[in-house]
Amino acid sequence: MTLMVGILLYNEVEVLDFAGPFQVFTTATRVDAGAHPGTPRLFEVMTIAADSQPVLARGGLQVLPSDTINNPAHLDVLIVPGGIHAAQLERQPVIEWIARKAAETMVTASVCTGAFLLAKARLLDGKSVTTHWEDIQDLRKMFPNILVVENQRWVDEGRIVTSAGISAGIDMSLYLVARLADHELAVKTARQMEYDWREGDRHDR
Repeated sequence: MTLMVGILLYNEVEVLDFAGPFQVFTTATRVDAGAHPGTPRLFEVMTIAADSQPVLARGGLQVLPSDTINNPAHLDVLIVPGGIHAAQLERQPVIEWIARKAAETMVTASVCTGAFLLAKARLLDGKSVTTHWEDIQDLRKMFPNILVVENQRWVDEGRIVTSAGISAGIDMSLYLVARLADHELAVKTARQMEYDWREGDRHDR
């Protein structure tokens, strides 16, 4: 069975926050296909934005999303990356879409300050979470019902998984490959990417 992975995009999104998970899930699919030819694709990955216009990521990178939040496509995994996120907190259609999708996914995950969007969607109340070290105090102040964990690459709360900043999203995504598919595949994916997976730096519920 192919798992559908959606990665949210918005203007001023952090490039590696979305590109890192995209690379992990697509590489895992390629590695798995090499080991099991003729089987269904393990993951199908799409980028999703509020509309079909190009997204201007941080640093000026233009990205054309493959889908929009108006499309009712089913998702098994939703990744919400960070970046300059303040404007997104005020975009109620985006927040409501995150909440709706989280109700149907196996896992909804955030990278870096994407945790603020999950918190705004009321997905983190009473949970342990993490975010970029520079934003931990702001997350605590804005959402006092959340237990913010420091010095962890990612935090697993079952259907909600959050990660620290930027490259930590790669560690978390490899963990999700291990959790949703196979640990050996995650190790092989990290090796294929020439990435030193910090597998032990996590906080489980």
